[in-house]
Amino acid sequence: MTPSEIIRLDRQNLWHPFTPNSLWLDPASHPISISSGEGAWLTASDGRRYLDGNSSIWTNLHGHTHPKMNQAIRQQLDQIAHSSFLGLTHEPAVRLAQQLLHYTQLKNQQPKLTRVFFSDDGSTAIEAGLKMILQSFAQNGQSQRTHFISPQGAYHGDTMGAMSLSHSPSFHRHFEPILFPTEKVMTPFCYRCPFNRAKPEAADARVYRKCNFECATQAEEAIHASRDRLAAWVVEPRVQGAAGMVMHPHGYATRTATAARQVGAKVMADEVLTGFGRTGPSLASHAENIVPDVLALAKGLTGGYLPLAATMTTEEIFTSFSGDPARTFFHGHSYTANPLGCAAASASIDLLESPMEIQKHTHLIQNLTFHASTFWSHPHVGDVRQEGAILAIELVSDRATRTPFSSEKRVGATICQRAREFGLLTRPIGDVLVLMPPYCTTADEVEKMAHALHQAIHQELGS
Repeated sequence: MTPSEIIRLDRQNLWHPFTPNSLWLDPASHPISISSGEGAWLTASDGRRYLDGNSSIWTNLHGHTHPKMNQAIRQQLDQIAHSSFLGLTHEPAVRLAQQLLHYTQLKNQQPKLTRVFFSDDGSTAIEAGLKMILQSFAQNGQSQRTHFISPQGAYHGDTMGAMSLSHSPSFHRHFEPILFPTEKVMTPFCYRCPFNRAKPEAADARVYRKCNFECATQAEEAIHASRDRLAAWVVEPRVQGAAGMVMHPHGYATRTATAARQVGAKVMADEVLTGFGRTGPSLASHAENIVPDVLALAKGLTGGYLPLAATMTTEEIFTSFSGDPARTFFHGHSYTANPLGCAAASASIDLLESPMEIQKHTHLIQNLTFHASTFWSHPHVGDVRQEGAILAIELVSDRATRTPFSSEKRVGATICQRAREFGLLTRPIGDVLVLMPPYCTTADEVEKMAHALHQAIHQELGS
């Protein structure tokens, strides 16, 4: 097909996620059809090349068409592409489970994650986790523990249970009548915290904040108030992605997890975004020195190649389903533990643990840190924050007052659209620009990404 024919048939037949129909179908817009990729680059059907500035929606770790990833999938394809996991097993799943249990282990910390349940994506990983927690408590004589608490702005997916745990009205307000009630506490967001008495500076707001850590205190108070009703404290450690790359003050997850355990509740960590080195260590939880009772992984699990998710949990939760067959976990998916996905994930973890790839990952973080400071040259940049390989630039109408732009202006989206002209594909969250490249991205490529954003900001907002 020609590029124009692809777009015509797409507009005629397809429906895209998180994409306004009015913009996609606008004849004046110019959608991009991707035909191939290599490393940190994507090639469109018309031959234009773009740097993948958001790792294909936060999934790609090692770059596109990585030879070791490709080889692992081809080898598995020669064996079998899929087999049911209901009452059956296979070597790729067993191998991957062992790797995950090792990769996510935090030495000398309890509890230990000992079991892996596979599903399809981040939403299903969360869905499985909350059902494990509820059923486990019910079967252990604590059926009153049905309450969940999470921060304002939380986003855990778009299935019913995952939406119920979220507090993201812009995504889920239409479905509120059919969601189960959960409790929210204030977002631990230093830049826009009402308790932060510090005046704006040209630095990450977490560094110069002046407060008494009220966000953690309020969460602790809500957790203790729930006491024996609380099933779980649910948190995206260090970074709330869809909330606008909200980066927590360090120590927040540690304090809140401790509070949950003090009242006998579970800790569920959503590391769908933050897992596999995105914030630096293997898991963001590791930086907070905590091991959750339930851990949700997806996105980067297969290196961005195939849909696969994992919900990891403790032996305590697993054994609560033993004995009477009625205690079985009646939950699953047709493509649970898909062998191709498991093979890709195993290859990805092998790469994550190889010295050469660790060095690339370290250099990427250093390069992002170097370029992060350059964005303060724009007067409409209000906050620049970074956790590991995630860089977020928040745009504001007035830096001195932290006043945001009107949402109707869609400043972030307009700037990212403009960045395409300079060879960069990335996607904002509101007016927060995001750079989250694959780990293979070179210093020169990071510089090109940063330059593209600088040019786009300058053209839309001036110098």
